[in-house]
Amino acid sequence: MAKRAKGPETRTAQPLRTAAQRLLFLLFLGSAVALMVLGRTDPAAFERARMQVTDVAAPILDALARPIDAANALVDRVDAFANMYEDNTRLRQEVERLQQWQSVARNLEIENAQMRDLLAFQRQDVKRYVTGRVIGTGGTFVRALLLNVGTQDGVRKGQVAVTGDGLIGRVAEVGSRSSRVLLITDLNSRVPVVIESSRARAILAGDNTAIPRLIYGAANSELNLGQRVVTSGDAGAFPPGLPVGVISSVDENGIRVMPYATSERPELVRLMDFGLDGILVDGVAGAAQKSKTN
Repeated sequence: MAKRAKGPETRTAQPLRTAAQRLLFLLFLGSAVALMVLGRTDPAAFERARMQVTDVAAPILDALARPIDAANALVDRVDAFANMYEDNTRLRQEVERLQQWQSVARNLEIENAQMRDLLAFQRQDVKRYVTGRVIGTGGTFVRALLLNVGTQDGVRKGQVAVTGDGLIGRVAEVGSRSSRVLLITDLNSRVPVVIESSRARAILAGDNTAIPRLIYGAANSELNLGQRVVTSGDAGAFPPGLPVGVISSVDENGIRVMPYATSERPELVRLMDFGLDGILVDGVAGAAQKSKTN
């Protein structure tokens, strides 16, 4: 595109603008020199003039400073809110980590308490034992526990399962790395027991409730609430004297026993081998015993 030619107005205005700028420069320079001379010759008059100028400019400067102060305050608040948001985010993360550690600490505390209870449960006649962790349950209609120990850990069918509180069941099935414990509350569980104070014998029968029943007891046995129930050792399935529970109810609906081990899902279970086969004999051992008999 071709450059637009300068008209006569442009050529005339340019010298005038240059002259005005020079004149203003000289005016400011002269004013500055005059003020300096005035300040040297008459300091009092210079001070009064400066104060008058300051008094005139003060309201203007104050009016201009208010929006600036408000803007600065707003910026400070925004920064404070941003810092507060970062602090809250960091605190929430720390709280989540602390809650995780708290959960771990509680689990360890519960596990340590159960381990102490298991260590306190001592029997002189036990040959060996292994402690397993509960990794599952039997289901809705079966009262059983699945443990993470099996034949490779020395577990075998018929071993007694206890917690620190007392008897909870026996080993019903065994795999190489797992085993299933049938609880004394299961419908298929039958445990020969004896009332410790009166020595009256009976059978503790599970019925899939938390409080199993006493059956086949002597009709003239004196049974009272709170009497201690232990294993009798009959039939060779359980050793004598294992704590089972206490009589909790005696009425027309039957006799109920509240087990010492009330939790149906403990964390740890100890499997004790007393060297008793009783009514639970493995298939191989049973076949060998049968062939010897024949």
